[in-house]
Amino acid sequence: MKSKVMCLTLLATLMLLFAFPAAAPAAPNPPVPPANAAAPAPNPHPQIQAAIYSLQQARLHLMEASHDFGGHREDAVKAIDKALHQLEICMQY
Repeated sequence: MKSKVMCLTLLATLMLLFAFPAAAPAAPNPPVPPANAAAPAPNPHPQIQAAIYSLQQARLHLMEASHDFGGHREDAVKAIDKALHQLEICMQY
């Protein structure tokens, strides 16, 4: 039963995360590198990097919230931490 609740919580969290980037404010412009600097390598996994950022923002929102979302905040944070760990591993490949 707990694993079913955990799966549903993770699924709901991930569904919400993909809705948040559209509502998130735009990031500030990155600094311009000097003309003689080597160009950085392109990010081979931009979607995974975006998911990591979204999960980090959702985790921050949960942790700073004034309520516990009906007792589900702790499980949601744990699910986000597990997802972040897996995505960090994915970024290595």
